[in-house]
Amino acid sequence: MVRFSWVAAGLRRAIHGQTLDLNPGEFIYNGPAHEAEALMARLAIKGGKPIRTKPFPGWPEFGEEEKKVLMLVLQGRNWGGYPSPNTYAKILNERFAAFQGARYGVACANGTVSLEVALKAGGLRPGDEVIVPAYTWVGTAAAVLFAQGVPVFVDSDPANYCMDPKAFEAAITSRTSAVIPVHLGMEMADMDAILPVARRRQLFVIEDCAHAHGAQWKGLGAGSLGAFGSFSMQSSKLLTAGEGGMILTSNEEFYERCQTLINCGRPSPTDRYKYRSIGHNHRMTEFQTALLLAQLGRLPEQTERRLKNARLLAQKLEGITGIRPLSWDARITRPAIYHYLLRYDPSGFGGTHRDVFLRSLRAEGIPAEGAFYEPVYRAPLWDFRRENFAVFAGSQVDYSKVRCPVAEKAAYEESVWLHHSLLLGDANDVRDIAEAIAKIQASAGELADVSRPVQTGSF
Repeated sequence: MVRFSWVAAGLRRAIHGQTLDLNPGEFIYNGPAHEAEALMARLAIKGGKPIRTKPFPGWPEFGEEEKKVLMLVLQGRNWGGYPSPNTYAKILNERFAAFQGARYGVACANGTVSLEVALKAGGLRPGDEVIVPAYTWVGTAAAVLFAQGVPVFVDSDPANYCMDPKAFEAAITSRTSAVIPVHLGMEMADMDAILPVARRRQLFVIEDCAHAHGAQWKGLGAGSLGAFGSFSMQSSKLLTAGEGGMILTSNEEFYERCQTLINCGRPSPTDRYKYRSIGHNHRMTEFQTALLLAQLGRLPEQTERRLKNARLLAQKLEGITGIRPLSWDARITRPAIYHYLLRYDPSGFGGTHRDVFLRSLRAEGIPAEGAFYEPVYRAPLWDFRRENFAVFAGSQVDYSKVRCPVAEKAAYEESVWLHHSLLLGDANDVRDIAEAIAKIQASAGELADVSRPVQTGSF
């Protein structure tokens, strides 16, 4: 396997009779000289030996505790979500809310339902506009449609790919009722900028925290800063039961409304506010809630493990021009890394397009994605037809005219997404990622005839 080391100072090294100038921070090959040129130049996508052939750590992690709680539910014969909250759901609601710093939690079917329920509980009226970032999963905007609202897309902040606070404020109209900032990948939206504007304009804030289990902004948990926090427990997420969602709030009236809306319209067990509405069965099963309780016990250690490896990877990438991680705002006092996000610059790779770089990186044994998310208005799953939604009858919103250049550049040219499971291993795994990138950069000229793959997105 090809191995490289860092050049600590300017150095000249002879390889195959050629003298190469090596600058500080560059890689050199430490193996036999007669192998160096061939191995470094021959990318795996061109038939060479990949940097890595073994898989990264599997996800999700599980052990005896997960087996134990699932068996307890099975043997107890109390499997569903009724009565609501059921035994394990009640415990999960309390523990997860406390973990994130909120007063109340409401477990529900998934992370799209959690947004829809929060919108309804917050008082969204048919035709109200809800401002959402264009660069997010389709479900963020779809939930607004399901709640009979009108999604209004705004561009991203180029520093972190989250909602641009200035674009948010500029998009507010007399019909705006709410805003959904999304904490994306490993970043958090600028809540110090968004919350004051929302308060001043009397908008309620729903934090989309599908990527942010365990994250903190200035010591406050993601999902506890706005009126609501919405979490997904889908298979790829940082806390998972395969599927599932969670709504957080510190407002007791909103809490009771959410309980009613996810439980077929039944009154909340406390029922202080006498809220009544036709509801759905959006409950979570006891199998899921018990499994999530076991997984929640693992989350703090996993968070620290990812963070340690992320910092190591950032160090190893410092000497490679053309690629760098998104920087963390100092106000993110505890990052949560759902995906480790890199910013790609083709000029550091001989003009190679991001998608070709990714294809080559995958060939070297490093799973990575580019158009993991697309601007929603361009995403294949955004099959929006105006005539299907009566609330658009009087709306001036026209998605065919929406352009968000920062989001489009991130999705189609710049972003590199590394799933959090790549950071659950050891320093050798991190080394492989950095070495694969360095190898591609060293032989980027060989990629001129490699075609771009078709991107399909993910979630």
